[in-house]
Amino acid sequence: MNRKAVIMDENSIKRAVARISYEIVERNKGTEGIVIIGIMSRGVPLAERIASKLGEIEGYSGGVGVLDITAYRDDEKNIPDSDKTDIPFDVRDKRVILVDDVMFTGRSCRAAIEAVMSRGRPRSIQLAVLVDRGHRELPLRPDYVGKNVPTSREESVKVMLMESDGTDAVLILE
Repeated sequence: MNRKAVIMDENSIKRAVARISYEIVERNKGTEGIVIIGIMSRGVPLAERIASKLGEIEGYSGGVGVLDITAYRDDEKNIPDSDKTDIPFDVRDKRVILVDDVMFTGRSCRAAIEAVMSRGRPRSIQLAVLVDRGHRELPLRPDYVGKNVPTSREESVKVMLMESDGTDAVLILE
């Protein structure tokens, strides 16, 4: 695939994470009762960045859970033997903030909700995404969005993060 455009750079990603973090605090009137879970793989470093920012602005110290949704996907034929989920806290009666890099059809989000619900009934589940590109196949929408990016179905959105790719950028590929 060829790079069509760079739609977010390091600074715009940093600003989006900060904005999402402030919106979480505003909507929830603080961080009490909040737990943050990143959807593997790029949702995890984004969740860690949001948790860090919440720590700066509101004293959040709840840590970050890691959610492997592979076993809950509706398009996977082979269920893996190892589940890489690591959620070191109880989700029951908590406000769960699920974090992912890109929301497209909504199927990953549906799988993540199912995976969280299998661990107990949270008070609420809210979704934060860095990029919302539209084209939903399910009636879901994120609560917090870094950037809305209208794309065609033929285009692809690639999120690159320092933790896994050595740089921060969001690209549109065609």
